[in-house]
Amino acid sequence: MRLYEFESKKIFQTNNIPIPKGEVVNSVDKIQTQTPSVVKAQIPSGGRGKAGGVLFGKDLSETKEKAKQLIGNKIKNFPVSKVLIEEHVQIEKELFMAATYDTTRKLPVVIFSTEGGVDIEELAKTHPEKIVSRSFDILKGFQEHNAREIVADAGVKGNDLLPVSSILFRLVQVFLKYDATLAEINPLGKTKDGKFIALDGHIEIDDDATYRHKDLIAELGEREEGQVKKSTEFEKKASEIDKMDHRGVAGRMIEFDGNLGLLIGGGGASLTSFDAIKKYGGKPANYCEIGGNPSVFKVKELVKLLLSKKGINKIAVIMNVVSNTRVDLVARGVVKGVIESGKKPSETITVFRIPGAWEDEGFKILKKYGVPYCDRTVSIDEAARMAVERAGK
Repeated sequence: MRLYEFESKKIFQTNNIPIPKGEVVNSVDKIQTQTPSVVKAQIPSGGRGKAGGVLFGKDLSETKEKAKQLIGNKIKNFPVSKVLIEEHVQIEKELFMAATYDTTRKLPVVIFSTEGGVDIEELAKTHPEKIVSRSFDILKGFQEHNAREIVADAGVKGNDLLPVSSILFRLVQVFLKYDATLAEINPLGKTKDGKFIALDGHIEIDDDATYRHKDLIAELGEREEGQVKKSTEFEKKASEIDKMDHRGVAGRMIEFDGNLGLLIGGGGASLTSFDAIKKYGGKPANYCEIGGNPSVFKVKELVKLLLSKKGINKIAVIMNVVSNTRVDLVARGVVKGVIESGKKPSETITVFRIPGAWEDEGFKILKKYGVPYCDRTVSIDEAARMAVERAGK
């Protein structure tokens, strides 16, 4: 469940994370601010700025005019019924911080960068040295000294170190307290007087944990028609497969209009794989993370589902080096799924790149069926290139 920006910021404020002064309105007539303001469309999606969903007004008249342009219209195909009117804060620096969950390693991950307000995936590709990420044991928790170490490792020093690390620590506590799959502040702005404030951010709560936050859900209220991304039937079937067996993760899927089915590892590696496929001209039919040692049955059923979709006749299996997932079990499941779909593994699987535990046994299975496979000497990027090339044959 993805919260709107104003809902996320309400939670931030409750947990002592500074936010700009603002108000949420559903009518232009309710706007009263006379100061320079930022007008933000409230939709359950990122990238509003590029889509024209963030506008600026220098006074009451202009702020109302900007709000009028948004309310009742659509941004990124979402209807805008509310806008957040905030004071226009003058800043001299932007930072990024987030807490999310690595589904493959089954550990929370904290991410921090001294460059905010940017596409973090693009920054990770072009300047990976500017991003610091750390996983932690959820049972041991995340302490204030952990936050200070991350912020210091990113190069924050002097008077900024303690206030920034304090906000990062509080953000991680929000992530844990509300059973979030993502809690993000982007950007965290540094004002000219040296204060730090969450200019934008959002929280996503695990759908399976919403029963633990009934009071919060009741306070947030029902989502309006068109404001929630509904799962497709294909995505629902993948989720059902995942729930059929408690072992591992396989089935958290997002459907796309492509022709190459993907089984990719969780965390940053999945984004790297997906982006690399697109970079080389491939058309992903889905985004589907697997990991945590899924059973042969679960992988087999997921492969059969992928190959049942019209237009998909090739699949690619790409993961980072694994320690908690048996390569041989995934290989066996993929091969069985292809065979039970009435297809040949050697012609259907464009590449299999999962190095790690039990890889020799897995590679023997793949070799027997003529499936092209890679070890860790072949990068994820190169494996993606091979997948796209073979998918075109």
